[in-house]
Amino acid sequence: MDAIPTMMRAIDPESPGGPEVLRIVERPVPTVAAGDVLVRVAAAGVNRPDVLQRKGGYPPPPGAPSIPGLEISGEVVAVGEGAGSELLGQPVCALLAGGGYAEYASVPAGQCLPVPETLSMLEAAALPETLFTVWTNLFERAYAIEGDTVLVHGGTSGIGTMAISLAKLFGLTIIVTAGSDAKCAAALGLGADHAINYATQDFVAEVRAITAGVGVAAVLDMVGGDYLPRNLKCLADDGRHVSIAVQRGATAEIPIFEIMRRRLTLTGSTLRSRDTAFKSLVADELHRTVWPHIEAGRLRPVMDRSFPLAEAADAHRRMEAGDHIGKIVLTMAD
Repeated sequence: MDAIPTMMRAIDPESPGGPEVLRIVERPVPTVAAGDVLVRVAAAGVNRPDVLQRKGGYPPPPGAPSIPGLEISGEVVAVGEGAGSELLGQPVCALLAGGGYAEYASVPAGQCLPVPETLSMLEAAALPETLFTVWTNLFERAYAIEGDTVLVHGGTSGIGTMAISLAKLFGLTIIVTAGSDAKCAAALGLGADHAINYATQDFVAEVRAITAGVGVAAVLDMVGGDYLPRNLKCLADDGRHVSIAVQRGATAEIPIFEIMRRRLTLTGSTLRSRDTAFKSLVADELHRTVWPHIEAGRLRPVMDRSFPLAEAADAHRRMEAGDHIGKIVLTMAD
């Protein structure tokens, strides 16, 4: 195994700003604490929280690196005490609290998952953030089970495309929204049962028509704001609403008596700030329940485009333009 350098290339903006602040700098290679592994990064996923962090609206949790990046793939090149020497030299993908936009990243061993031969390293880097998010929120917090009908906003985003894939694997009927007819067609092509163009259609009325007035068992919402009361109208009695982002605002007016009368549940979560023990438990559950599908080639992330690390600014511009379908990935190779 090659010697580990002391310095590495990374993206680590000194101050918030536009995409232009995402420039290559040199930073020390992270040290490896007990229970952690050091990964030579092959690729890093680009996610909406990275954009928010760049703008100054989503600071890293205490103890996390200032370098953005919440998911990576790569090779384990060093292990900390108690991390397990068998991981050395293994290809892994991992969920991070930060630090992915760099040539090396340190991550708790429990948050790593093996990269099967069915996936490229670019595809592996596009898995952890959306897979952990959809699994914990749609299947655990919203209790979606086989036979349920669910509504997921942002059907062609990384979250939306992963939700479509998991829904097909686990027997859900999935309705998604998207902002154009072309994106709706793309979502249907990926396996969505129904796709609603929110720019030209009232998604509440469309959901009622699709479900013959019954409503959906669960809503996975990354929009927030005025979507929340509209989402509640889409729920069936005893339905569950899970908030995972607030792109249209962090406050909303809700009909409390309607929630009481129809026994609705409103919940939500953020993943980045959860502790290592929780993330490791989720990784173990995914390894048992989802990884066999990945190893068999039945599940892979929907890929949009990859950019070299030096073009991270262009990767963010593409995400903010909203034209992407699936995941955007940075690669450490030039």
